[in-house]
Amino acid sequence: MGDYSKALEFYEKAHKIREKALPPNHPDLASSYNNIGGVYYHMSDYSKALEFYEKDLEITKKALPSNHPDFATSYNNIGEVYRNMGDYTKALEFYEKSHQILEKALPSNHPNLASSYNNIGLVYKNMGDYSKALEFYEKSHKILEKALLSNHPDLATSYNNIGEVYRNMGDYSKALEF
Repeated sequence: MGDYSKALEFYEKAHKIREKALPPNHPDLASSYNNIGGVYYHMSDYSKALEFYEKDLEITKKALPSNHPDFATSYNNIGEVYRNMGDYTKALEFYEKSHQILEKALPSNHPNLASSYNNIGLVYKNMGDYSKALEFYEKSHKILEKALLSNHPDLATSYNNIGEVYRNMGDYSKALEF
């Protein structure tokens, strides 16, 4: 609903209850930090988002095995913040960590893998490395074509992303095709 102050109020209440009721390295505390970080992310307060996402990651490292899917979420969220801050090298580092976990945890045609490839492609596009962006956008697109109905909005977004790269490369006819 966009009422971030209300969201923070309730996430912080939930976190205080969890702090009293749970041991300090419980995964639910990590989840609380992740939720609070998400609110700050949506408010575009990236330094606060990063602070809470890093607290989430710190607990996750203590509470769960290193290949647990929650790590993929933590790394992805941190990557998102760095991408939005324009630190593409750090964004790639965290997106790739996330992707490595997802590749091991999910079947090769899972839509979350497509999303991961898309995030990496977006960073390369932002860096101006259009051939790498295209490589990852196409990997994402192949999964989406298999996993989704032909009229799914995510497929339209995928076509658009590929078209945008071709446009940035100056290949306007190929861009129009997508």
